[in-house]
Formats: sequence, structure tokens, C-alpha cells
Amino acid sequence: MAAVLELTNVSKNYGSFQAVRNLSFSVEKGAICGFLGPNGAGKTSTIRMILGLQAASSGRLMVLGADDGRKVRDRIGFLPEERGLYKKMTPVEAIAYLGSLKGLPASEGAKRARDMLEQMGLGDAQKKKMKDLSKGMAQKVQLIASVVHRPEFVILDEPFSGLDPMNQQGLEEMIRALAANGATVLFSTHVMQHAERLCDKVVLLARGQKAFEGTVDEAKATSPRYLEIEGALDMMSVAALPGVTGLELVSQVGDVLTLKAGLNPTVEAQETLRAAFMSHLDVRRFQLREPSLHDAFISLTGTNPDDDQRQTVADAAEVTR
Repeated sequence: MAAVLELTNVSKNYGSFQAVRNLSFSVEKGAICGFLGPNGAGKTSTIRMILGLQAASSGRLMVLGADDGRKVRDRIGFLPEERGLYKKMTPVEAIAYLGSLKGLPASEGAKRARDMLEQMGLGDAQKKKMKDLSKGMAQKVQLIASVVHRPEFVILDEPFSGLDPMNQQGLEEMIRALAANGATVLFSTHVMQHAERLCDKVVLLARGQKAFEGTVDEAKATSPRYLEIEGALDMMSVAALPGVTGLELVSQVGDVLTLKAGLNPTVEAQETLRAAFMSHLDVRRFQLREPSLHDAFISLTGTNPDDDQRQTVADAAEVTR
């Protein structure tokens, strides 16, 4: 299938600092692609280049067949990380207005706004002012506003930030519906569970460079399986079991340890468990874990996405002091 987005050896420099280095990846029509990476990885700079908000220092970008996102901006929907809607407008007015900026007639924009608000469970909020809506409701309105003109390509920057689990689930359903209706979706997130459930492919960035591009299963395959072992255990005895590698202590309550260990791919977990019983180890829980996208993220980028999320929360708390 033809690529809706294609980057070839794209770099972005800010003076002597290189934010993005020789980045190449593509997103095909109808795909949901997760654009993942720790803070400072170059995601925001890349999104700005895709949208044509800033020029690449070198390399080539193609967006919907154009060499500049501004040439096809009416065919793109964008939800920025920093939200913002006119507080004195109603949701219908805000959605219709932003749709008109993408060439949608105001009357049609208002009609679509009412229909989409009903679909998103916001029918009762249509006549309220934006300033009177909850954060989750306002975020839904902004998302609707970014797609009301039915774009072919949708870019969502941290769309799940600040939403409760129920609203996160609703947003996941909306993203799936966009793809089912033929749109191509690129979204960045720190929450690996969303990417794992939603994405056809993922692109991982680290320090401005691509660390991985492929399917979620291919990403998870880069991280080894691991064991979780719990009991009144001696770490040296567990470390000596067949197949155990990289043993680490997760927690300890009294004499009961919870341990995590890699498992050599040539060794079956049953063999390791059998050896533990033969050695009379006090094993109370023994579980083989397949790697998650979270594990792959840490393995491929050398960072933990939860650290970024904690830092974001801490920064927000500092601002409100």
C-alpha cells in the first residue's frame, strides 16, 4: 500500500544541537502507528516538520504525496499536546469554527459537531460553555474538532494525557473507528499499554535517532522472556538454576523475596522449575512472563516511559504551586 507519510534521512538542528538525526520511517494508508520515545527524543520536532511548521535541516519528507505538510493541511487533523479552545464558545461553536479553518462550511461543521458529540456521550454538553466542561470532556471536544473535517491523516500528540480510564477507553475506540473509516493515524504516547492495544506498527526514538520500526510483536521480540519467582529464597541458589540470567531483587517482605530473572531462550521454564524443586527451594510463585511493549521500550531506548510520566506530573505540580 502507498505510504501516507515517508521520512528519508531527516535531520533537524537547532544551532549546534541535533534534535533529530537521519530519521527514516514510513506509515502506510489506514495504519495506526505509535510514535514513541522518552522526553527529548525528538518526537515534537519530528511532528512539527511533518506538519510543515518548521523545515528539516536535511533529508526528505513526503506527506500525502506533498513535500510540505502545509500544502495538504486541509487533509490533516492534528491534536497538539498543549490543548486550547475558546472558553466562551460552546462545543458546537468551537468544533464548527476549527472545522471552518480546514475548509468545512460552518453549517456542515455544526451538524457534524452535534452528531459526533452525541456519539461521544457529550450530547448534554452541547450548549454549555467550554469553561464549564471537565478536563476529560474538553479533551474529547478538542479531539472531535481535530477530525470534524474528516482528514485522511490524523496526528495525535499525547492524546491520553490527563484522561481517566473510562475516557481513555473511549478515545481508543475513537482511534480505531478513524482507522476503520480509512484514516491513517500517527500518535505519540508515554503509555505503552495504549500503543500495545492499538498499533499496527510502532516507531521508537531515542536521542534523536530511530531505535526501532516494526510491529508490536516484532518490538516485543527484541526483549527476552523473563521469570518472576517468589518465596523464602536464597538469591545465590536461584542464580545457579539452569537458564537464569540477570537476576534482580524486586521486593522483600520479611524472608520472602520477589525476584525477576531473564531466561535463556535455549532453556524451557519447566526445566528451571524442576531444578528448583530438586534443590528443595521454597518457591511459592513461579511465572514465565512474555515481554510487553513496555519491556521492549526499556530494552531498545535504555529509558523507562514511566519516568517521563512521573516527571510530567511533577512539572505540572510545580507550575501550580
